[in-house]
Amino acid sequence: MMRSLYSGVAGLKVHQTKMDVIGNNIANVNTVGFKSQRVSFSELFYQTTQSASGPNAATSTGGQNAKQIGLGTSVAQISTNITGEGGSQSTGNALDLKINGDSFFVVQSGGAKYYTKAGNFTTDAFGNLVTGSGGYVMGYTAARDPETGDFVLQKDELRPIALYNTEYMTTAPAQTTEATLTGNINSEDSRFTANDVGFATSDLTVYDSLGNKYTVQMRVAQDSDSTTGYKMYPAKIFKGNEEVTDMSVQFTGGSTETITAADGTEYTGIALEFDPGTGKLTDASAKNISIVINGADGNVSPAFSNPINLDFSSLTTYGSDTKLGANAGSSANMGAGKGVGNMISIGIQTDGKITASYSNGDTAVIGQIAVAQFANAAGLEKAGDNLFASTLNSGEADVMDITAAGQTMSSGVVEMSNVDLATEFTDMIVTQRGYQANSRVITTSDTMIEELLSLKR
Repeated sequence: MMRSLYSGVAGLKVHQTKMDVIGNNIANVNTVGFKSQRVSFSELFYQTTQSASGPNAATSTGGQNAKQIGLGTSVAQISTNITGEGGSQSTGNALDLKINGDSFFVVQSGGAKYYTKAGNFTTDAFGNLVTGSGGYVMGYTAARDPETGDFVLQKDELRPIALYNTEYMTTAPAQTTEATLTGNINSEDSRFTANDVGFATSDLTVYDSLGNKYTVQMRVAQDSDSTTGYKMYPAKIFKGNEEVTDMSVQFTGGSTETITAADGTEYTGIALEFDPGTGKLTDASAKNISIVINGADGNVSPAFSNPINLDFSSLTTYGSDTKLGANAGSSANMGAGKGVGNMISIGIQTDGKITASYSNGDTAVIGQIAVAQFANAAGLEKAGDNLFASTLNSGEADVMDITAAGQTMSSGVVEMSNVDLATEFTDMIVTQRGYQANSRVITTSDTMIEELLSLKR
C-alpha cells in the first residue's frame, strides 16, 4: 500500500508538470514566434519480487515470468514543436519579418548569440535593428568601396544590423554629363517675329559635381527671312529663381559660331538647318554639341569640369505647334546627374537584403539579415524573450544568408505562435482526469491503511 501511495504521488507530480506546460502553451497562444511544448511520461523504477525462471526438465516444471511492482511514473521529456510553423499575421510594418522555412534569426544579447523565430523588430536610438528586448539582430553590413563609392556587403563576419548609420543616410551627387533637346519648331510661331522676344525657350535642369541644381535657359531664334534656318544658344543660368551672373554658358563643338541676339548680346551658339522636304535636321546640322559652364574667371567651373554632351538630333520643323523639351540625360537615360541623396525609406527584400531609397532616385543595399540552421533544431533550449540558445544536442549554428538555405523572408508579416488550442484543451481534459485518478489512488490507499490500523481496537 505504501508503494501505491508513492506511485500516486509520482502520478500527481508528472500530471502537474504536464498541466504547467499546457498552461504555458495556452498563455503564449498569441506570442510572436512561440513554439509549443509537449510532455511525455516514462515508467519509473520497478521493484522485482521474483525474478523470471526458465523451464526445468529435471523437475518437470515450467518457466515463470518475473514478478515486478512499478513505483510510478516520471517525466521522460518536454519536447518543443520547433518545426511546426505558426500562422502569418500581417502588420504593415516594414521591419516585421517572417522566415518562410525552418531557419532562425540570429540575435546578440549581452554578448551571447541567441536564435529566434520572432521577427517583430524595431530600432534603437542609434538606428540598430533590435528585438523587443533590445537584442541586436545580426547580419552582414555594407561599407563603401573606396574606389567607386558604392556600398558593398561585408560577409567576413556577422555584425549588428545598423539601419540608420550616418554613412547610409546620404549618397553622393553626380554632375550632369548628358542632355537632350527634343521637340518641334514651327516657322510661323509668333515668338520668332515678336520684337520684344524673338526666340522660343526651353529650360534644362543640370547638376554640378557638388549636387547643386541649376537651370540653363536654351534659346532658339529664326534666321532672317528663312523658314528652315535657325540658331540655338544657351543664354542664361539660374540657381533657384535667381540668375547666376558670375557664371556663363556656351556651346563647344565643330559647328559653333558667335550669335548676336536681338538685344545685341553675343552668345556662342550653333546654326540649325532643316531639310525643307522632311522637316528634319540636315546631317551637317545634327552634330553633337557640348555645353560648357564657366565660372567668374571665365574658365571652366570646377564643379562642371566635364562638358555636358547635348543631343538635339531629333528636332523637327513640322507644321504642329512649337514645343521644346530639354532634359538631363541621354536617350538611354545615362548621365542625367543628381543631387545629394537623402534617405527617405527602407525596405527588406525576400532575400533578407535591406534596401535604402534616396531622394535623388538612388537605391542601395546597406545590409542583409543572416539566418541560422541546426542539425537538430529540436535540441535548442528556450532562453526566454522568444529566444533559443544552442546546446550540445542541437549542434552549432550554421549561419548563412537565407538564399543559401533555399528559403525566403516576408516583410510586414510576423510568425505567430504554433499553439493548437483544440489540442491543448483536449490534453488539458486528459491531464485533469489523470491527476484526478492518481489522487484517488492516494485516498484509496489511505483508506486501506486506515482499515489496517483499525484491526486492533
